[in-house]
Amino acid sequence: MIKKNNSFGYRRNQRPAGKKIRTPNMEIIKSSQKPAQKPPARGQTLIQAHHKNQPFKPSPQRQSNRQAERKGFSFFKKPTTGQPTLRVIPIGGCEEVGRNMTVFEYENDIIILDMGIQFPGEDMPGIDYIIPNADYLKGKEKNIKGVIFSHGHLDHIGAAPILLEKLGNPTIIGRDLTLAMLRHRQEDYNKGSAQKLKAITVKNIKDRMKLGAFEVSFFQIEHSIMDAMGVVIKTPRGTIINCGDWTLEKNPKTGRPELDYNFLSKLQRPTILMLEALGAVDVRKSATTEEMQKNITRLLTDAPGRVIIGTFSSQTERIGWIFNLASKLGKKVALDGFSMKVNVEIAQKLGYIKVAKNNLIRIEDIDKYQDNKVIILCTGAQGEGNAVLSRIIDGSHRQVKIRKNDTIILSSSIIPGNENTIQHLKDNLYRQCDNVIHGGIMDIHVSGHGNREDIAYMLKSIQPDYFIPVYAHHYMLKEAAKLAREIGFNPSRIFVPDNGSIIEFSAAGAAMLEKKVPSSYVFVDGLGITDSNNVVLRDRKMMAEDGMLVIIATVDAKTGNLIHNPDIISRGFVYMKENKRLIEMTRQKIKKILRDENPVTAPDDQLLKEKLRNEIGKFLYQKTEKRPMIIPVIIEV
Repeated sequence: MIKKNNSFGYRRNQRPAGKKIRTPNMEIIKSSQKPAQKPPARGQTLIQAHHKNQPFKPSPQRQSNRQAERKGFSFFKKPTTGQPTLRVIPIGGCEEVGRNMTVFEYENDIIILDMGIQFPGEDMPGIDYIIPNADYLKGKEKNIKGVIFSHGHLDHIGAAPILLEKLGNPTIIGRDLTLAMLRHRQEDYNKGSAQKLKAITVKNIKDRMKLGAFEVSFFQIEHSIMDAMGVVIKTPRGTIINCGDWTLEKNPKTGRPELDYNFLSKLQRPTILMLEALGAVDVRKSATTEEMQKNITRLLTDAPGRVIIGTFSSQTERIGWIFNLASKLGKKVALDGFSMKVNVEIAQKLGYIKVAKNNLIRIEDIDKYQDNKVIILCTGAQGEGNAVLSRIIDGSHRQVKIRKNDTIILSSSIIPGNENTIQHLKDNLYRQCDNVIHGGIMDIHVSGHGNREDIAYMLKSIQPDYFIPVYAHHYMLKEAAKLAREIGFNPSRIFVPDNGSIIEFSAAGAAMLEKKVPSSYVFVDGLGITDSNNVVLRDRKMMAEDGMLVIIATVDAKTGNLIHNPDIISRGFVYMKENKRLIEMTRQKIKKILRDENPVTAPDDQLLKEKLRNEIGKFLYQKTEKRPMIIPVIIEV
């Protein structure tokens, strides 16, 4: 049974503090002071508890600054050159969903928050994933005092194996499950490399770490994975509050959040809130965990046949709850999907998931039990091509074939950008099964991201001096900034960054500089890593759109005369058997070019290839309005 520890997230029990680890760059400070928390009065709604109809109440410091501004003094001057400044630099995560990584720099000290990946779009054929660009940190590796990981989702830890190695393996900091997932990804990337990681485990919310000029502490947040945490970074120029990915779990009876963040408003000023803005355009009412569990319980209880649940493999808390429910209902659970099996195994080792004896069965053994006694937990609810659910749908899965009386539950939200893929997934499921349940018709998933109302609640609770919306597409960041202005936040204290933006804080004030650091895409393709100017990716796009045409011409090495008719190979351009006239016209065009360019001496291969590419490319565009990739091959004999 998983228990929630009031001091910090989901834990089996309260572990003793133990011996603290110290490194030359790190000092851990124990603090017994509990954060001040004052929950809203009983019976108040979420917004009533935080004065929805009242203007945003600024702190005394903010009020004095506004008075100075009215008198003609600007608090927001460009930081004075030569003064020590705090730099906040989002390397990724501010123009997309994923690739989250932020650099904090004060004089010669640097700490980093998260190193995530972004999954490729449809216009990136052959790319496995995209990682942040770490070029800004070249030559500064010795200044990095630590890398903090807020939680274990791939958009926050996925790039760590590559970037940590590139940056000289700095010390990493995180909770148990986060570090366990990171170590597994590291080991999967490079066998034996996980042993080289220098890790500090955050055991308790009261822990504080001194990383050079930065004093780091932590606070509990709600998210869709265990051991997620928010981070407070105290510096001489301001106190940064970063909630990572977050949501507000609300009590279904009172409507109030389970966690109160008012204590963050009492931190040393000025405070800088970096808040995930993915839900800034979401005005829907968020389902509670209690509602979700009630609905899934009913579905599993009444299902006439097998139940197939597609969800995120990182939903370890929900997976553990399903195991407990299955045990009560006398049902067996089969896991399928590499990441699903790995994450459950990690959570079991840490004691976060308890599996009753004989409750877990192999996917190969599902047919040994009655259909209404089997639950299949698998990956692929986002419609990923090679994931388990996709293979079940297309019939390529060896053990699972969809039956009409199966109940299929898609217990996950739609990741932005996957809308079309998931629509196709639903269509194909509905063609084969009569009982398909998804979030559009029933609350069977609780989002790990706060909505528009929740963002307003956080702003009013924390009352920061500066607001930086992060971790979303640009339009979402702008909507979060607009929301902040609507509830009374000073517009000049809102910074909407791009990837690579530099936001500086000094004694003179704060400003977002015009210059930016490198933040272009870095693609990972198999074992290769390259940047956004990759010619290979451009060629792949061309071939994906218009195909390719290979021209093979055999010429005399001495005279350059064409020995026999050129061969033409078409791939993805036109079907040659149905376009014989076009192919023959192209062949005659090639012969004419080779005759016109016939040199007196040995032929110039490069000149001939360039001529063929240009002339044949123009000719084919005139005939087909397509631009296939032209690949000339000159063979001299």
